[in-house]
Amino acid sequence: MTSYVIVGAGLAGAKAAEAVREADAEGSIVLVGDESRAPYERPDLSKGVLLGDKTLDELKVVDDGWWEQNRVELVTGDAAVRLDREARTVTLAGGRELSYDRLLLATGSAARTLDVPGADLAGVLHLRQAQDCEQVLAAITAGGSLVVVGGGWIGLEVAAVARSKGLQVTIVEPREQPLLAAMGAEVGAVWAGLHRDHGVDVRLGVGVEAFTGDGRVQGVRLADGTELTADAVLVGVGAAPNLDLAEQAGLAVDGAVPVDAHLRTTDEHVWAAGDIALAENSWWGGPLRVEHWANAQDQGAFAGRAMTGDTATWGQPPYFFTDQYDAGMEYHGYADPSDSTVVLRGAPASGEYVAFWCDGRGRVSAAMHVNRWDDSDALKALVTARSVVEPARLADADVPLADLAG
Repeated sequence: MTSYVIVGAGLAGAKAAEAVREADAEGSIVLVGDESRAPYERPDLSKGVLLGDKTLDELKVVDDGWWEQNRVELVTGDAAVRLDREARTVTLAGGRELSYDRLLLATGSAARTLDVPGADLAGVLHLRQAQDCEQVLAAITAGGSLVVVGGGWIGLEVAAVARSKGLQVTIVEPREQPLLAAMGAEVGAVWAGLHRDHGVDVRLGVGVEAFTGDGRVQGVRLADGTELTADAVLVGVGAAPNLDLAEQAGLAVDGAVPVDAHLRTTDEHVWAAGDIALAENSWWGGPLRVEHWANAQDQGAFAGRAMTGDTATWGQPPYFFTDQYDAGMEYHGYADPSDSTVVLRGAPASGEYVAFWCDGRGRVSAAMHVNRWDDSDALKALVTARSVVEPARLADADVPLADLAG
């Protein structure tokens, strides 16, 4: 009987456990997590839960009874602290030692913090885990003023919810536009405009010098000397992969765990998936690390099958989505905006449009739609095929998207 240990009880780890059990009815499976909760999905932490449309209990990956019914031992609230690859054991913080034949590392990411005075004040919040969500929800419910530091997806989504609940919201982004690394300046400006249209004060090109207050945050001092009032602050400056265990075991390199097209590390008994994995991706034509929900879901299941002997190779474009105010967006693919040509189809001011990112060869590397739900499948097909399309045809709304793939 094969023994499987999965470290990381997030979405990737849970999907891996499902896939292992489906492929191997007899093997022993232990899923280990440092949070006290059963695995849950994170996207609605910054969307549905804050809006009041969902509860934390509704985010569970599987029903509570699934673990026992499928003979998967779920260990919560006990982090893995040591990996001995020679002995093939994982030691938990509580002292328990787990032996494995096959191990998956799916340890996810942690919210990055700001190293500035006042960062430890009460009311300076982050959003990565369920307990963070409860704190952010309490701050939004209390009302008043919220300063969001960081114009990434988490920051913008929380800003949108807070503003829709009537809070005075300010976004502070040190770069020239929000979402600059993901979308580039042109499309980032569109998202900035969306928030300004809803009454958010968007401050660009300026960083944070300090958080101020006596025990609890009361303000934010910007690098240009501006003082902002803040009843609460949400710091959304990205996430850092949880690599302590992989680093201790000698598996992590340059901020990630490199894995092959089967998601296997350089150790034949160890796989990695989700936020920490720099995975060989045949769609991209090289290694790619992705932090989004769909990647955790799909790579987790893929890794579970690979651990049981499936010989498929990884190779699909990333996918993510966001909801802000009345703008619903889906993004397929991956592109470096600094090295891409952006093509728009439709007018962003209309609230319904498509954006394409094309590489130097004219291939569509990524595509995004806002409120154009019927276009999603065609955009995915274009990106998956890495189609080469003339920019004028991409921009021409009279040319059906389905005619462009190939």
